[in-house]
Amino acid sequence: MNNDKRINREGGLPDPHSAEEDNGLAMHPEGKDEEAEATFTEEEEQILARWRERRKKAAKKRRRRLFFNILLTVILVIAVFAGGILYVTGHFPDMSRVKLSGVRNAWERIVSIFPSGNEKKDSQENSEKEADGETETPVSVNPFWDETSTADTHYAQATGKKLEKEKEERQKRTKILKKAKRQAEQYDYDAAIKTIKSYEKYQLYDNMTAAVAEYRETKANCVSWPAEKVTHIFYHTLVKDTDKAFDGDYKAGDYNQVMTTIDEFNKITQIMYDKGYVMVSIYDLASVNKDGTMSAGEILLPPGKIPFILSQDDVCYYHYMDGDGFASKLIVDEDGKIRNEYVEDDGSISVGDYDMVPLIDRFVEEHPDFSYRGAKGIVALTGYNGILGYRTDISYQEQPDDLDEVKVKWLEEHPDFDLEEERAGAKEVAEAMKKEGWLFASHTWGHLNVGEISLERLQADTKKFKKNVDPLIGGTDIIIFAFGADLTQMEDYSGEKFEYLKGCGYNYYCNVDSSKYFVQLRDRYFRMGRRNLDGYRMYYNPGLVEDLFDASEVFDKSRPTPVPPMQ
Repeated sequence: MNNDKRINREGGLPDPHSAEEDNGLAMHPEGKDEEAEATFTEEEEQILARWRERRKKAAKKRRRRLFFNILLTVILVIAVFAGGILYVTGHFPDMSRVKLSGVRNAWERIVSIFPSGNEKKDSQENSEKEADGETETPVSVNPFWDETSTADTHYAQATGKKLEKEKEERQKRTKILKKAKRQAEQYDYDAAIKTIKSYEKYQLYDNMTAAVAEYRETKANCVSWPAEKVTHIFYHTLVKDTDKAFDGDYKAGDYNQVMTTIDEFNKITQIMYDKGYVMVSIYDLASVNKDGTMSAGEILLPPGKIPFILSQDDVCYYHYMDGDGFASKLIVDEDGKIRNEYVEDDGSISVGDYDMVPLIDRFVEEHPDFSYRGAKGIVALTGYNGILGYRTDISYQEQPDDLDEVKVKWLEEHPDFDLEEERAGAKEVAEAMKKEGWLFASHTWGHLNVGEISLERLQADTKKFKKNVDPLIGGTDIIIFAFGADLTQMEDYSGEKFEYLKGCGYNYYCNVDSSKYFVQLRDRYFRMGRRNLDGYRMYYNPGLVEDLFDASEVFDKSRPTPVPPMQ
C-alpha cells in the first residue's frame, strides 16, 4: 500500500474523505492492517498519536458543552417555574432579583464546576499570594453583578422583613404552645385547645395538631368528681420562728393548739401532692344562677388525681402576734409576686415566703398540676385590725372613745399613720392575689361566734365588714364562720340569720367539721365542713388525717408536748 496516501508527509492529519485510503483499508484481508502498520515510521506513529489525542479532547469538549447547555436549560426552567409560583402567590417581592442575582448565581455555580485554564492559573497564583498575605478581596466593577445594586438592596430588605416575620411567627407559636401546655397541666383542656386554635394556621404544624389530639384524648379519659367527695382543709397563720411562738408565755399554748409551723405545712403540701391531691375552687363545686339558686358544678380530673379545697383563717396579722415569730404582712415585690414581711429582732425587715399564700404560690410555680385551672385557696378575713397586715379599719383614723389599748399603743408608735395609704397597700395585695387564683371570704368583722350572737349584732358586724373590707377585696359571697361555729345545728339552714346573710349576698357557708366530707348543696346555698390541720389535730387525732398524711412524719419536734387540750 502507498503510505503517502495514509499519512501527510508534512506531518498533517490523514484525510478522512480519501476514498483511496478507505478502499485500501477495506481491501485488507479480515480488516487487518499489519502491513500498513509495519510501514509507519516512528515519527509517523507520534503524529498519529497526537491526532488521536486531539480528537479525544475535541469529543470531550463537545460533551462538556452539551452538558453545560442542558444544565443551564434545566436551571432556567426551574427558575422560571419557581418565580411564577412565587409571583402568583404574592411571595416574590422583587422580580428584578431573578434577572440579576438568580442567573448570576446559577452561572457562578456552573463555572465553579468547570473552571477554565486561566481560572486554574489564577487560582494557583492567588494561592501563592495568599501564602504571602498579598491578596485582597476583589471588587466588582460591573454594575450587572454589583451586590449593592438597587434590585439586590430591595431584595435583601424584603428578605430580611420576611425572615423577621417568620421569626415572629415562630415565637408566637412557641408562646401559644407554652400557654396551652400550662392550661393542660392544670386540667383545663378545653382552654388549651382553644388557645392553640387561636393560631389561624395551626393545622399546618404537626406539633400543634398533635397537642390538640393529646389534650382531647386526656380529657376523654378524665373522671368526674361529685362535690360530696371533696374534702376541705384549713390552717391559721403559719409559725416562722418556733422559739418565739412556743416561748412559754400566755399565748404559747394557743399557738401550739391551732397554729401550724412552716416546716409542717411544707411537708403536708408535698405529701398531698405526691398522693395526687389537686387544689380546686369552691366555685368549681357549685355555681350561683341568676335567680340566686345554686347548681352543681363539675370537676374533671385524670385517674389518680384527688380534688381538695384549701383555706386559711385570720390572714390579718393581728397586733397581739407582734414579736411572736409570725410574718407581719403580705406585700407585692418588684417582680409582682406575693411575699411576706417579717420583723427581725433588731427591727430590720426581711422579705420572703413566711406564710401560706406565698408558699403555695411558689409550690404551684414548680408544680402547676397541683392547681385545678389556676385555683388556689380561700383567705378568710376579719376587719377589726385591718386585713393582710395593713391597718385599714376606719377606727384607726376616727379613734373612738372605746378604741382598745392595743390600737392606741400602735398608733402612738406610728405617728405617720395614713389610712388611705394602708388601704391602698391592702388593695394592691388583694388584686395581685386574685390574679393568682386566690379567693376571699368573710370571717366576720369582729371574729364572732354566729351561733351565739343575736341577729342585731350579726347585722352590725356585717355592715362593718361591708364598709371596711369589701371595697378592698372586691366583695365576696363566701363566709367562713369563726370559732368553727355554724348558723344552726339543724340539718338545713333556715331562720332570720340565714335569710339576712343570704340577703347580703352570701351563697357559700363553711364551718369546722372533723369529718372527711361534709358537703350540702341546697337550692339557695352551698354548705361545707372544714378539717383543721394543726398541732391539736395532729397530736390528739392523727387518725383523722391519715388519708392526707402520716402525722408522725409531719409533727414538728420543736413543739412542746403535750399539746394543751381544748378547754
